Amino acid sequence: MPDASYTPEPRYPRIPATRGRPHVAIVGSGFGGLFAAKALAAADVDVTLIARTTHHLFQPLLYQVATGILSQGEVAPTTREVLSRQANATVLLGEVTAIDLDARAVTSVLRGVTTVTEYDYVVVAAGAGQSYFGNDRFATFAPGMKSIDDALELRGRIFGAFEMAEVVTDPAERERQLTFVVVGAGPTGVEMAGQIAELSRRTLRKDFRRVNSRDARVVLVDAADRVLPSFGHSLSGVAREQLEAMGVEVLVSKKVVEVDEHGVEVEAANGDRRRIACACKIWAAGVAGNPLGGTLAQQSGAELDRAGRVLVEPDLTLPGHPEVFVVGDMMALNNLPGVAQVAIQGGRYAARQIVDDMHSPNGVESAQRPPFVYHDKGSMATISRFSAVASRGRLRLSGFPAWVAWLVVHLFYIIGFKRQITTLVRWNVSFLGRGRAERTITRQQIAGRLALEELGGDFPPPPAAPWPDETPEEPGT
Repeated sequence: MPDASYTPEPRYPRIPATRGRPHVAIVGSGFGGLFAAKALAAADVDVTLIARTTHHLFQPLLYQVATGILSQGEVAPTTREVLSRQANATVLLGEVTAIDLDARAVTSVLRGVTTVTEYDYVVVAAGAGQSYFGNDRFATFAPGMKSIDDALELRGRIFGAFEMAEVVTDPAERERQLTFVVVGAGPTGVEMAGQIAELSRRTLRKDFRRVNSRDARVVLVDAADRVLPSFGHSLSGVAREQLEAMGVEVLVSKKVVEVDEHGVEVEAANGDRRRIACACKIWAAGVAGNPLGGTLAQQSGAELDRAGRVLVEPDLTLPGHPEVFVVGDMMALNNLPGVAQVAIQGGRYAARQIVDDMHSPNGVESAQRPPFVYHDKGSMATISRFSAVASRGRLRLSGFPAWVAWLVVHLFYIIGFKRQITTLVRWNVSFLGRGRAERTITRQQIAGRLALEELGGDFPPPPAAPWPDETPEEPGT
């Protein structure tokens, strides 16, 4: 006979919201999510950060992982380590599949295990994905630059192209292997094109015997009429001059209309098409809204912009839901750019409003909060070693002064003193010398993403590893 005191376990593990001590759920471990969590360190709240990766990604330096300057550890510290000394913070690994605004619950899944996290407040900072402007098939041949996996795959493709050029005998195929096309002339595309050019002309120039790495052709393509359009005409012109001086072929007012295994096809404004045979293609154009944005919009009545970002209230909340903040690349407000500073300031702002709500006897409605005001700290992009462009307000810098400013700013935002030191050492090795420590590539890096896509989402998870105190059985036992 069953025990009358027995209470069945809930279907899913639940992390309840505590009314006496507000529970703040944070979705995403990027700049917005992490800085919101850290801003709540001294607050009388419980914080649960839920993310699909175990790390916080410093996305502006991903291109340096792809080109062998930095390791993934320098740009992606473990989130648990970053928050390990924050007593009120808990980190959960899992893919957030749903946010129920009425139930105030976040549902996340990790390898078949579902967790429901209740909240009093939620900060949604799940970031954005790569947009191929309706041509998702391009992703098979032209990886984006949004994750560590992307950067490692591109590292394999870039260095692998030089290796293939060394072994092929057909001159046309060798030329194709040594041609690199970067799509998108924003900061990421410009920095990537500049680093591949520098890689071929400095780092690898003595490493091959059958090919001359300096023969590599780097092509930067964009549908806009100039590179770095957000930097203004003067800095855009400077950046283009420096890129072309390095040997980068700049094609503006050209849109990519086809990408396949063997190359890309570009189209000019007058309809003329041109094919570029190349082995390595890199997509650094376009941002796609996170699918969670559509879920939030549907429940709250909020609108989405053309990129799939949520149009939020002036206090970064959803209409009718002052407890739900949307920050970073997921939110759209006053045409703010999708840059790290917007996410950082948005995360900190959301944390301040939560703390202010706690100090208000009757709570605070959305209309009573001060609107979010973004303080523009400027934009920067490197072209090559000792050369960059930077703008802040009316101030315009280029060349070596801008490059020094870029180093200082990016070093400041790298999390952890140890990583700042190791990053500085690697920059010295790469910029003062010509070495790059992270040049190891594997077959898994290059083929892993496509292999997983081929398997689909229904393949069984790998068997669990034995616990540390378990000894695997010998064959035959």
